[in-house]
Amino acid sequence: MESVQAIKQRFGIIGNDIKLNRAIEKAIQVAPTDISVLVTGESGVGKESIPKIIHALSHRKHGKFIAVNCGAIPEGTIDSELFGHEKGSFTGATQTRSGYFEEADGGTIFLDEVGELPLTTQVRLLRVLENGEFLKVGSSKVQKTNVRIVAATNIDMFEAIKKEKFREDLYYRLSTVEIHLPPLRDRKDDIHLLFRKFAADFAQKYKMPTIRLEDDAVHILNNYRWPGNIRQLRNVAEQISVLEQNRSISISTLSGYLPNSGTNLPAVVRKEKKESDFSSEREILYKILFDMKSDLNDLKKLTMELMKEGNKEKVQRDNENLIKKIYGNEEVVDYPEEESSALAILELDEPKSAPAAPQPSVLSDKYHFAEEIEEEETLSLQDKELELIKKALERNKGKRKAAANELGISERTLYRKIKQYDL
Repeated sequence: MESVQAIKQRFGIIGNDIKLNRAIEKAIQVAPTDISVLVTGESGVGKESIPKIIHALSHRKHGKFIAVNCGAIPEGTIDSELFGHEKGSFTGATQTRSGYFEEADGGTIFLDEVGELPLTTQVRLLRVLENGEFLKVGSSKVQKTNVRIVAATNIDMFEAIKKEKFREDLYYRLSTVEIHLPPLRDRKDDIHLLFRKFAADFAQKYKMPTIRLEDDAVHILNNYRWPGNIRQLRNVAEQISVLEQNRSISISTLSGYLPNSGTNLPAVVRKEKKESDFSSEREILYKILFDMKSDLNDLKKLTMELMKEGNKEKVQRDNENLIKKIYGNEEVVDYPEEESSALAILELDEPKSAPAAPQPSVLSDKYHFAEEIEEEETLSLQDKELELIKKALERNKGKRKAAANELGISERTLYRKIKQYDL
């Protein structure tokens, strides 16, 4: 079995990072078997090297090695590319064609960006992994193939499974052994080594002196985040080699080739909201409605206590406190003593700018009052929402911004509600 160092020299892999060495060790150990392997890591970390190592050290090394970029093949033709098709199976199929799985029989097939495969193709691939069988497009004849599958992806597979974009059973079939390659920012000691290797290669390619970084430029190089990883580092080395006349590269020159090099803060990734703004605002409205229902029940209890016990002074105080709680610290209507505080309770549903005239007859019929309370409680949430919006607009004299703040929703949502209810 070849050593890690020998493999790195053979395949041109540069770096001494412990995570990189561990990934190569796993590739060496799994190569003699036929176990399927999933290579994970960010875009540009060099995932394509691992399948080559596995194929070269396996008993299939004399067979074909076919690399397929699954993300670059259109969804309508990928089944035909992978499994082949029969003549006349679809428009343009003028002859029978062999797919990659048929061509790679006895060898290794590398499925890059496997997370981009359509769900229908994933079903076909699962069958190949389980028993080595596949069907050509437009054919009913089952064919057998003996291939070693190595796949690679830069996406979060568990997130893709959660969103039902990738089959869970296929993931566990592919990832019998998972090999992860670290991003370049986690291999700081390897960054300058790689840059010097790329600089030497481009100097030889373009027949010019090799560029060299000054000490302060090396510090910037090692502490940059490198979102494009090794691919981005290689491109930067090539650009500087071709464009710069001075072969000694200063920190200011290097910074011009590094986007956002003035900061080493982690990139901010916007996550998709789980719920719309309207949903969260609707929950706030529901809370307001339930709180209001509780307040109405308290008012009903006070009124019933007044009717049964006649303790007017205590009920009046409690009533006013509840009204202040609902409307804030606004002035409370002061009714004459001979009029019951139940009048103020009933007027809660009227605009404050135009209080309704007292109606003593209401007190004389406690059952009539109870019926109104029950009707109020059984209103639909939509009616309650409309009522709240109307009151907020009236209290704020039609000012949408102030009304929206009172309701705890955005002005845009309030404007949409006004149009919805034709207010």
